[in-house]
Amino acid sequence: MTEQDQKQLGKTLWNIADQLRGAMNADDFRDYMLSFLFLRYLSGNYELAAKKELGTDYPKLESAEGTPPLAVWYEENPDDVAEFEKQMRRKVHYVIKPEYLWGSIVHLARTQSDELLNSLQKGFKYIEEESFQSNFQGLFSEINLASDKLGRKYADRNAKLCSIISEIARGIALFSTNTDALGDAYEYLIGQFAAGSGKKAGEFYTPQQISSILSGIVTLDSQEPKTGNRTKLDSVFDFACGSGSLLLNVRHRMKDAGGTIGKIYGLEKNITTYNLARMNMLLHGVKDTEFEIYHGDTLTNDWDFLRETNPAKKPQFDAVVANPPFSYRWEPSEAMSEDARFKNHGVAPKSAADFAFLLHGLHYLKDDGVMSIILPHGVLFRGGAEERIRRKLLDDGHIDTVIGLPANLFYSTGIPVCILVLKKCKKPDDVLFINAAEHFEKGKRQNQLRPEHIDRIINTYRYRKEEPRYSRRVGMEEIEQNDFNLNISRYVSTAVAEDEVDLKAVHRQLVAIEKEITKAKDKHNTFLKELGLPLQP
Repeated sequence: MTEQDQKQLGKTLWNIADQLRGAMNADDFRDYMLSFLFLRYLSGNYELAAKKELGTDYPKLESAEGTPPLAVWYEENPDDVAEFEKQMRRKVHYVIKPEYLWGSIVHLARTQSDELLNSLQKGFKYIEEESFQSNFQGLFSEINLASDKLGRKYADRNAKLCSIISEIARGIALFSTNTDALGDAYEYLIGQFAAGSGKKAGEFYTPQQISSILSGIVTLDSQEPKTGNRTKLDSVFDFACGSGSLLLNVRHRMKDAGGTIGKIYGLEKNITTYNLARMNMLLHGVKDTEFEIYHGDTLTNDWDFLRETNPAKKPQFDAVVANPPFSYRWEPSEAMSEDARFKNHGVAPKSAADFAFLLHGLHYLKDDGVMSIILPHGVLFRGGAEERIRRKLLDDGHIDTVIGLPANLFYSTGIPVCILVLKKCKKPDDVLFINAAEHFEKGKRQNQLRPEHIDRIINTYRYRKEEPRYSRRVGMEEIEQNDFNLNISRYVSTAVAEDEVDLKAVHRQLVAIEKEITKAKDKHNTFLKELGLPLQP
């Protein structure tokens, strides 16, 4: 399937969503739409694997009643079902009963069966509790099939679901979809729903163009970026992972460069977004054993896995990426000053948790790892507790690069943001500043970073290049003279210097011009005299 087809599939599904949601707001409808796309993916992937497993025993066609081929095989081979499912758990890591497959659900929808709603509820419950070896409890908890938004009575809700599922099936059938295409369509839809969600979009979506910068940085060799991509990334962590798109971007970049990636770890506070992230991982072919997404609060460090007190067992990651909520108000307790994450640097103020998020990620970074985090510009220059934290980070040599991005790149805010690249052990004793604020393509609603803008940022970081009005390496002595203020324009001004004015040359020009005027006036008066007219003074 071509990239154009993938985009077209996403657009087709978005148009269906737009037509069918009726009075329901986009955020509510998103959860239904994405869950059905997820079920279609799981089913298609499972049936392909089943066909491979059963070989010539796999029924060639679905029955006349619309029963999926696998349902036919289950009916004809009841004694072999247990062994078959055991093999499927081993190979694809999950099982779906034939009656809950997308084909079975679509058949119920197309025939307007009054059993559709019940079958969906049972199917979702089965997938949460029995399909996977890992626990996917609550995966569909935000999908309320009994909601009044679908209809006041069971029959109304059932009929609404019949039309939604029939239309989605029709839209997908227009394309010869493979599993990758559905993953891309899912990402496209998340982006489209984010575009319509305003400020709420920041809770679950990092635009792909910005994800590409972060992933491009953390997949380069952490100590010697100029040598190129890492061949292996054992672990990557996003402590505010939203729908997981940033983590998936890192995974894609590693795979595209021919490298290998180990386990993906994510932490997300919002329950709806947490479920989106788990679905998103599976939709992109990440097996349940290859990722761990936890539902909890980063600031209070809810995840027991991270609270290991034995230093030998403390989890640490090769790469940390994050796009946490900007200037989030929080309530740090007195005990926070003794928290292992903050006690060496200080506690971020109540008014803005930006440095609390940053220090959380840095705490779990390996000594030879790299962290890339999106933050508001305020972290670069605000005073008080934040100035003390910033100074300590600089004194300890943890801040490697500061990148200023253009304004209006996000759905949720128009403010310009920066990317901080941090390392526990960095070789250069200076800080690289990249001022990319004026390099973008203006869009109707959001500004866009073109591939050439993204590549320029990554290459400038990689080779630590200096370019007039774009990037500069700044020593600690100069930063200290600026009171540890990291405001990018102090170090890399984009202003074009005016040409120096040569006063002697200007004077010569004026004298010459005056001579020309006198000469022209004399000539003019000569003509006036000949004509007997009064002369000009």
